[in-house]
Amino acid sequence: MSLLLGIDTGGTYTDAVLFDDKQGVIGSAKALTTKFDLAVGIREAIAAVLPPSPGDIRLVSLSTTLATNAVVEGQGCAVALLLIGYDRQLMVNSEIERIVSPSATFYIRGGHNSTGQEIAPLDLEAAKEKIRAIAPQVEAFAISGYFGVRNPSHELQVRKQVRELTGKPVTCGHELTSQLHAPRRAMTVAMNARLVPLLDELISTVRNMLAEKAIDAPLMVVKGDGSLVDAEMALERPVETILSGPAASVVGASFLADVEDAFVVDMGGTTTDIAVMEKGRPVLDPDGARIDGWQIMIEAIDARTTGLGGDSNIGLDGAGRLFVGPRRVIPLCLLAEKHPDILEVLQHQVAELLNPGSEVDGSDFGRFVLQQRRRASGTADLSDMQEEIWRRLEDGPVSLATLIAGATYPPIFRRALDDLITRGLVVSSAFTPTDALHVLGQYRCWSVPAAEKGAAIWAAKLKMEITPFCEKTVGQVQTQMGRAIIDSALAAEKQVSPENEADAGSFLINRALGVNGSGTFSLSFTLNRSLVAIGAPAVSYMPEVSRVLGASLSIPEHAEIDNALGAAVAGIVQTVRVLIQAVDEGSTFKVHLPFGVKDFPELEAAVACAEKEAQQVANDRAQQAGANEIQVTVERQDRIVAAPDDVSGDIYIDTEVVATAIGRPRMA
Repeated sequence: MSLLLGIDTGGTYTDAVLFDDKQGVIGSAKALTTKFDLAVGIREAIAAVLPPSPGDIRLVSLSTTLATNAVVEGQGCAVALLLIGYDRQLMVNSEIERIVSPSATFYIRGGHNSTGQEIAPLDLEAAKEKIRAIAPQVEAFAISGYFGVRNPSHELQVRKQVRELTGKPVTCGHELTSQLHAPRRAMTVAMNARLVPLLDELISTVRNMLAEKAIDAPLMVVKGDGSLVDAEMALERPVETILSGPAASVVGASFLADVEDAFVVDMGGTTTDIAVMEKGRPVLDPDGARIDGWQIMIEAIDARTTGLGGDSNIGLDGAGRLFVGPRRVIPLCLLAEKHPDILEVLQHQVAELLNPGSEVDGSDFGRFVLQQRRRASGTADLSDMQEEIWRRLEDGPVSLATLIAGATYPPIFRRALDDLITRGLVVSSAFTPTDALHVLGQYRCWSVPAAEKGAAIWAAKLKMEITPFCEKTVGQVQTQMGRAIIDSALAAEKQVSPENEADAGSFLINRALGVNGSGTFSLSFTLNRSLVAIGAPAVSYMPEVSRVLGASLSIPEHAEIDNALGAAVAGIVQTVRVLIQAVDEGSTFKVHLPFGVKDFPELEAAVACAEKEAQQVANDRAQQAGANEIQVTVERQDRIVAAPDDVSGDIYIDTEVVATAIGRPRMA
């Protein structure tokens, strides 16, 4: 018997599953994810599934939405970005400032051209100066060289200096992707650096829990392509765990559901992930991971992530229409379970809104703020205003209306508070779809009175009755869910860009989803692929969504812990790509290896070198990732185009050699 422990740490729940390779699932559990101390939720989930002899567990695998949620919610640590050979103007429209402060972005002389030849010598002294100056203000470094994927030598030299001068985590762009598009590559490596401390905290927490339970087994992490990697390797490349959760969900759905081609819809508390499954395997997106408008250059499943979950914030758009997400908040029903005193505050706010003579604004009613995590050593200093907010939250959640009422300059105060929320130190609590389900009696796990009072506040603002408002909230979730699935279907066609659709197309989609009334005609969809719905909230929303879309629906057994199961049954895959280019009118063939460039006078010699090195690197990476019984396959693809009529023969463009190493995780 080989016991495997799968763990999934999501934005709302931490799941654990105990799996036996012969008996299947023999135990599962859910616990609330406790962001103030991840150990609490992980310990509770693991303890509930442990066998009598924990030492019998031979492998522990972890999937997590931590990185995905951090991207969606704009969270992460402070980082420095060192750009070698980049044109400053090139980055103006790249939105890099959403990830890295302009004061922490540095342009260093150097870089290469498309064939890997140096276009300017590296200004190493300038790099050292900038590294020393910014080091005290950041937690990690990111390095991207212009055409660094064609020659990584400058990136490697600067990385060496960062390690010697600071000892802080550092990532190079060429380590994450072999694709071009310099601004996007810079964004990807910066995002990786931002996520290092977050993943480090999670992995350290899991390791401590395993040690407490006397589980001496390898710890693996699910990557965004659905494969496993050793925890140490994951810490070097945390950005590769983006879409880890949905990737694990596809692996788990393939294991559980009796379908091969489907859209796997994974609805959690923070996000909904929609992935494509073909022939029982996740489909990879050649352009990288797409998350809430971001295009991140890592090999990941073809999935679309949207900030829509059971615990998403409820709000009104500019036209006064209800919308859900993208930010996650703590449901009022859950907050009241931990802090029952908020019920009195909610009741008082309801009474104020319903008082005919009251002129209270009430826009901040029904919202609370509380500390989410402890301030770790080395946390960047807070402003005086943020320190004041932090002190006022020391004793538990505080009504946002009360918090704002005590501010001398409310707009500045709100910005200071929003920054604390973005950094993950503070979290909001408000009415959510989960609260609506509690009021409607469709899901009841926590405080129904808190959910009812939160609904009463919203209903009073919108001049509605409570039940119709909650039904409207659930309906809005279903509409946005249906729209997200349609967007995924359009994207899967590879011919339609849902982001650029005309107004007429948007109108037709909304009409099919039942938005904007019946009008003079009706429209219906028939989705030609099945829907496999997983995640705890799916059963409350997906039956109606599948009906509207005309799709068959499967909600398999163990759907609520599917991600943890996917983590337990996944394998290890490492892929290495090597490009060969012809230069000097075909007299030289350049082989762009992960560690440098080699020149050959003949193509076949270049290919032989590329195949040998790619095979070796793929095998080494698979071993580093924790694989046993490794098998490596090598594929060669020559790009040749037909010559014009006045030129004899075909024209050689380039060759790509791809080595893929596949293995099973080493077990204790």
